[in-house]
Amino acid sequence: MIEEPPVLTLIEGFPRPTQAQIDALKGIPTGFVCDAMNGLGSLATQIAPIGPDIDCVAVGPALVADNGAADILATLAAIEVAQAGDIVVASVAGHQGCSASGDQVMGMLKNRGAAGFVTDGPMRDYEGIVEVGLPAWCTGLNPNSPYGSGPGTVGGTAVVGGVSVSSGDLIVADRNGVVVIPHARIDAVIARVAEVKALEDGLEAKVRNEGFCTPVDIQKMLAEGRAVKA
Repeated sequence: MIEEPPVLTLIEGFPRPTQAQIDALKGIPTGFVCDAMNGLGSLATQIAPIGPDIDCVAVGPALVADNGAADILATLAAIEVAQAGDIVVASVAGHQGCSASGDQVMGMLKNRGAAGFVTDGPMRDYEGIVEVGLPAWCTGLNPNSPYGSGPGTVGGTAVVGGVSVSSGDLIVADRNGVVVIPHARIDAVIARVAEVKALEDGLEAKVRNEGFCTPVDIQKMLAEGRAVKA
């Protein structure tokens, strides 16, 4: 007879970004971060701010709660595991048939000091979530109830919105979406973000001062044979 496996696994000891690394990316638009990662890093478009009534901006370490479809046991366990400043990333295997969280879970996470919540499923209790005020990103709203029976894992890795997210990765999220910076690449991305910001600031000044400009030099492309007139 096969022994019943545990319904909850807690993974400890994953590396976390430093406070200096977190602070370095506060106030940086997600577009700049994606540019610094060669145009990648964002979760799927469907994972968006829950609504216009919450200032959905957050930067912090990912704490991954890997649930099965229609289940939230790992998310509930993440409430106890979460440290101040964490962003709980709750996978429900992309299941859209019921909510992945609601206002009570958001309230408990906020009381715990979490900086935000991200899920690849819908949420419910919009008015209550607005009252709590914790930044949240999800695929929409659905009032159906989830289960809490497991199995689930907290502190590991899950694929969310087409991106592999590991606990300890750095999440940068705003009104445009959610970006994941792998822990090993945080310093390199911070350095590259400074270059991206300088380029963007220069282009913005040029657009404002000249009224019209284009980053494509057509005459140069024609001269180099990279463009032709037909």
